[in-house]
Amino acid sequence: MRAIVFDGVGSPLREARVPVPRPGPGEVLVRVETCGVCRTDLHLLDGEVPIASPPRILGHQIVGVALGGALEGERVGIPWLGWTCGECEYCRSGRENLCPRARFTGRDIDGGMAEYAVADERFCFPIPAGYPGVQAAPLMCAGVIGHRALRMCGDAHRIGLYGFGAAAHILVQVARWQGREVYAFTRPGDTAAQAFALELGAVWAGSSTQAPPELLHAAILLAPDGGTVPAALAALAPGGVAVCGGIHMSEIPPLAYELLWEERTLRSVANLTREDAREHLDIAPRVPVQTHVTEYPLERAGQALEDLRAGRFTGAAVLVVQTDR
Repeated sequence: MRAIVFDGVGSPLREARVPVPRPGPGEVLVRVETCGVCRTDLHLLDGEVPIASPPRILGHQIVGVALGGALEGERVGIPWLGWTCGECEYCRSGRENLCPRARFTGRDIDGGMAEYAVADERFCFPIPAGYPGVQAAPLMCAGVIGHRALRMCGDAHRIGLYGFGAAAHILVQVARWQGREVYAFTRPGDTAAQAFALELGAVWAGSSTQAPPELLHAAILLAPDGGTVPAALAALAPGGVAVCGGIHMSEIPPLAYELLWEERTLRSVANLTREDAREHLDIAPRVPVQTHVTEYPLERAGQALEDLRAGRFTGAAVLVVQTDR
């Protein structure tokens, strides 16, 4: 099969012909239709999130058709969380996202930048009716992680989104459907992303260096820039919460205690649980979430990642691996 292979930090992704993987007990072979491109893929490529045993096939926002087993013929999505032990204190208390033995798609398990992938059947999810593969792929990470981060905000009415990319463009739709106000913060000068946020229902959009017109009840930080943390805390009303939604962030500058005082909270979101995926995939068609996608063929995966790094598109990027047939 065709695959895009990561050999190590500093090496460009390469297209290769590799054997079609064989599923083991409890696993299923999936014919990949689409695979979303995620900022986590950039962190893996750059070594900010390590891959222990390259070579590895990246990609963890997978949509495809299950071949064999109990899921035969079903269109399924495969997310970042690919396996958990089910035995540790975290798994037994509904916190499998913190399992110390967890394995992740596209990092520990070969992912979806290939024509076929193997996944644990327990971590495959039915794709809602009406979502073609291109539209569904961003739901599997940008959507699910955003869903978990939004839950951490409780009943906050005014929510700031720092970094308006794949996750934020889904989050703003869900938050507006829930009756919340969304304030979008982008890179300085990124007027295209600001206009996009307003088009999707944000009540205000500006630079991450600006203060919002009203204090926020919560902020979700999706950009990997640690410098947004003090800015987000400064924008919070007393009792507000700032949620760091990424898997990696650059160094956070020193924080003055006054930014945390008055019972403000700073916390992170790590990975996802299967319940997060089920909840989000139930909500998405009810909103309905419409993902805005830039498509790339599989062989241009490297270009898609560099375009993501440079902010050359709004919304999400998705690799079209194989068309429906």
